[in-house]
Amino acid sequence: PRCGTTLSSHEVAQGYRKVPDNSVYIKFKVKSGNTKVNAGDYILSWTTTPWTLPGNVALAVGGDVDYLKVRIKNNELGIKENLIITKTRLSIFDGEYEILDEFKGNEMLEVIYEPLFPGAISDKVENYNNAYKVYAADFVTTEDGTGVVHTAVMYGEEDYQLGLEVGLPKQHTVSENGSFDFIKPESEILKELQGMPVKHKDKPTEEKTTTKIIDYLKKENILLKEEIHQHDYPFCWRCDTPLLYYAKDSWFIRMSKLRAELKVNNDKINWVPGHIKNGRFGEWLEGAKDWAISRERYWGTPLPVWECNKCDAVAVIGSREELMQKDSTIKEDIDLHRPYIDEVKFKCEKCDGEMIRDDSVLDCWFDSGAMPFAQLHYPFENKDLIDKQDWYPADYICEAIDQTRGWFYTLLAISTFLDKGTCYKNVICLGHINDKHGKKMSKSKGNIVDPWEVMNSFGVDALRFHLYTMNQPGEPKNFDSKSVEDVLKKNLLILWNVFSFYKMYVSSTNSKGLENASKNILDKWIIAKLIELHNNVTNGLEKYDITTSARKITEFINELSTWYVRRSRDRFKAGGEEQVAAVGTLGFVLLELAKIMAPFTPFIAEKLYLELIKDCPNKESEFKTSVHLESWSASPELAEEQKLILQKMDQVRTIVERALALRAEAKIKVRQPLSELMIIDRELDKELIEVIKSEVNVKEIILGQTEIKLNINITDELELEGIYRELVRTINALRKQAKLTINDFTDLFLEIKSDKAKMMMDKMEEDIKNVTLVKNINKTRKEVKFSKEINFTDGSVWIGIAG
Repeated sequence: PRCGTTLSSHEVAQGYRKVPDNSVYIKFKVKSGNTKVNAGDYILSWTTTPWTLPGNVALAVGGDVDYLKVRIKNNELGIKENLIITKTRLSIFDGEYEILDEFKGNEMLEVIYEPLFPGAISDKVENYNNAYKVYAADFVTTEDGTGVVHTAVMYGEEDYQLGLEVGLPKQHTVSENGSFDFIKPESEILKELQGMPVKHKDKPTEEKTTTKIIDYLKKENILLKEEIHQHDYPFCWRCDTPLLYYAKDSWFIRMSKLRAELKVNNDKINWVPGHIKNGRFGEWLEGAKDWAISRERYWGTPLPVWECNKCDAVAVIGSREELMQKDSTIKEDIDLHRPYIDEVKFKCEKCDGEMIRDDSVLDCWFDSGAMPFAQLHYPFENKDLIDKQDWYPADYICEAIDQTRGWFYTLLAISTFLDKGTCYKNVICLGHINDKHGKKMSKSKGNIVDPWEVMNSFGVDALRFHLYTMNQPGEPKNFDSKSVEDVLKKNLLILWNVFSFYKMYVSSTNSKGLENASKNILDKWIIAKLIELHNNVTNGLEKYDITTSARKITEFINELSTWYVRRSRDRFKAGGEEQVAAVGTLGFVLLELAKIMAPFTPFIAEKLYLELIKDCPNKESEFKTSVHLESWSASPELAEEQKLILQKMDQVRTIVERALALRAEAKIKVRQPLSELMIIDRELDKELIEVIKSEVNVKEIILGQTEIKLNINITDELELEGIYRELVRTINALRKQAKLTINDFTDLFLEIKSDKAKMMMDKMEEDIKNVTLVKNINKTRKEVKFSKEINFTDGSVWIGIAG
């Protein structure tokens, strides 16, 4: 039903900015008082919009606010006047004053004062008898102004709500073109103001109106003082014209009666992040206002309401067929859009008047909220899909946090008043993206980030994965391209390096294909970690917890690279069954990881998948043409043995971390072998003991009942072995610089100035050649492209390779 008025800003998007405007302190002369406020006293009010003063119909005070009656001297007239003001704002008086009385706002109610612009509000308008009185309101503040709010119900939301509450007259003193428009401008000032613009893009034009109002206030001894005040004011973002809050007739849906049902339906929804459910969204539902659904625009869904031009009867048309029943001349192929529908008229059923369509269109947000039904042409078609919930409600919706008062709300509102419950089961609510300093991105500020530049530099997957992992969905995201680069380097490139490592060995291995049945403890561990990842990601996605799921993938890639591949490196070079098991296991893990990553990083997942299945030429039927055609498998359960392996490997890594910390304290490089490490007896398997020995680089592990201890005494034999490892590591690093593969042999050049290094070379020369793929060792210095010098306790060794 038509049930009131909406506040409009000329229906234009607005943006506030601080502007200087004339603010005035106005004296409202009391006409009929009480025991505290006497006839002839003045109630002092303040406004930054003098143009609203002709529309004044009431004064608002705070019921519990303390007010004072003070006597000041009117320097212009040479007389003393009594002014009423809040106790906290006496500083506005320039001269001396005398306090006569103190009282609460509630002691001023129903006091009647004289109108500032007599005749501006017609005495024939409804509720005129309630005008020009003092009322209590909860929006009154005492931080600025006078503690008394001048109220013009047609030009402010709080003013209008107070008008509804106490029954104030509703009459415009300004036309829709933004100029003064009085019903009967009989007084001289009203005649002068008639037709003058109240706000204008041309400031001098606007100031002429303001000047005329202020001159009148001075002449009538109504103005106490004026001053320039900086305040926020709305402007049209398109044409930069100042906007007016302007009460207009509108059609409403009485959502305030559906608050309980809205909250019941909200309880059924899973919100991500969860705090928005009862926080930002729940609070909005708690105070749900009646929804103004009509708009005065040309384009849009026409409001299906016809009104009689004589008796004001109303007909709301629900279908094309119903419209045709109203007038037999209306054809089935009638165009229901504007302007054609505007021409459709029919006879009133209650009188001989004509039914004419209200020329409003529906709020576009009504269209958005009707989407689940409109897309199926409900209820005219596909009725069962909604009523039997085949296509309804939606599994999830994902939008930014501002949609809590936009699409999220309008969808729920329409589904609720249609008694269809909630129209979505899950909501992923996204925070806004700011610049790296946390400021809103703006072209005018020059802090816009071009997404195409980011994607061209680092790839779409890196950008997507960064947004998934940086923080929870509902939180604002301070965007820095450097962080996207970090995701690329620390996640996707690491994954691709693991894949490249796999490809380096799979072609030279007598591979049995991708497999997950190895008996090696590291292979068992990484398969268990893969199952754990699958379960964590599945459980997270089932709850629409994208951030946690994506972060689990990050953790897995790191462990795959820094623990599994690094710990298994020798196995990949070993040949035989160990190599076959390591290569097959890594291939299997990468293939399954591609499937898990597909929803998060679709491009790299696709590339990885297609490359991996090339290595299984005899199993083409097992794979799809795209990873995105694969089914998401059911979450496998971890076997008890796998749970135990994960637990024990965690213990191993804790021991390793502590032992390496002891090495760091003693300033001994990991490449330097040590004799022994004592650990607390944790019933570790022999294979896990070997992992600790290799990772910490000790010869023996001693099980005991005390804390972890590391023997840091280095024998001559251990020192020579340390030199050997340092040499091998450096040679392999130079090979990597030269981009040599396992199929490339090279010549090695050495200049040895260390007796201990010479001693080591006498024993280990052939072994060094084998492990570093060196064809010849030349113990002389030569100009080569790739070289490095390393220092030992008794000298140095210069190393170069031919490349």
